[in-house]
Amino acid sequence: MTTKLLTALLLGTSILGSAGVAYAEDVTLNIESWRGDDLAIWKDKLIPAFEAKNPGIKVVFAPSAPTEYDAALGAKLAAGSAGDLITCRPFDKSLELFKKGNLTDLSALPGMENFSPVAKAAWQTDDGKASFCVPMASVIHGFIYNKDAFDKLGIKVPQTRDEFFAALDKIKADGTYIPMAMGTKDLWEAATMGYQNIGPNYWKGEDGRAALIKGEQKLTDKGWVAPFEELAKWKSYLGDGFEAQTYPDSQNLFTLGRAAIYPAGSWEIGLFNTQAQFKMGAFPPPVEKAGDTCYISDHTDIGMGLNAASKHADAAKTFLSWVASPDFATIYANALPGFFSLNSSPVKMEDPLAQEFVSWRGKCKSTIRSTYQILSRGTPNLENETWVQSANVINGTVTPEDAAKKLQAGLDSWYKPAK
Repeated sequence: MTTKLLTALLLGTSILGSAGVAYAEDVTLNIESWRGDDLAIWKDKLIPAFEAKNPGIKVVFAPSAPTEYDAALGAKLAAGSAGDLITCRPFDKSLELFKKGNLTDLSALPGMENFSPVAKAAWQTDDGKASFCVPMASVIHGFIYNKDAFDKLGIKVPQTRDEFFAALDKIKADGTYIPMAMGTKDLWEAATMGYQNIGPNYWKGEDGRAALIKGEQKLTDKGWVAPFEELAKWKSYLGDGFEAQTYPDSQNLFTLGRAAIYPAGSWEIGLFNTQAQFKMGAFPPPVEKAGDTCYISDHTDIGMGLNAASKHADAAKTFLSWVASPDFATIYANALPGFFSLNSSPVKMEDPLAQEFVSWRGKCKSTIRSTYQILSRGTPNLENETWVQSANVINGTVTPEDAAKKLQAGLDSWYKPAK
């Protein structure tokens, strides 16, 4: 090797830097995501904060439509055109990508120590030996209500189911407001904001979910049928034509002040803050009796992984370590109220509605949606079937018992619990 060539190589190494902090030329990282609503937040807040501390690494947030994301991402990965960073859905969708070799094992990534085993579980192999996405946020289920409507009608925030239905009856009798804004046309609403929202109080959160996976409980057991029985009672409170009502219709009914209560996920907070012209509050799913242990769906929802085919793996890891940092957690949680940090470091949130939702972690036991881990890997898919049966129960076209039997029969047709 000539002296000139050796000198040039050494100079090149010094320009790149030992920690990948400075680069001979800018490296551009592309992020795949389904969260188009977050484009401005990434562009105006998150990416500038990262780039200010990491000269030489540029980041582009390039989302797809939510309903097209999985298929579009799969096609890009197959064609070798996917971005360097992959926004990860929880559990089986991302696990499948890891098993195909599309995602890199990030177990040793600096910053992963900032997350609890529960936070990491949504993006790990079943044995927990490999973590393939950095946990970003969870969403919490409950009910958002119109404070002005409650004040006008003299309704206190319900804590028990009897109080909840008494409030609905009072709203209905008054006639000014639709008691609850929810439709069944899009199906998933009925399950996500209905069954998975109130269900954990019946099946006792993680205890019931784990028992279902182990085969120690069935969907025909009382704790799993009872939420359907409650959903069946919702029908008379949802307003005329709810069967043809879409998810955006429900959002509009509430934010326009026409409905008093909205069965919700915390992800609604940002949108509702911009659209509602009235004061809002939130309450967790009511329990049977005052003083009962409450359970909430605190669902691990979004993470970020490294495309195994990325040509900029080192720069991508630098970015992912930043995503795992308390700095990212603080910016993200406040820019997107209702998406709650999974980082172990406490995050101070400014939004009062987000503060209310996250306060439930201190008094209720957290769980995740019962269908997301393991139980929706086969056909029929338990998650999608739960959408259908939840809507059918609310519509009154199937009984709670028959809905549960159909779900269990579908699960039994392919799922055999490990002994």
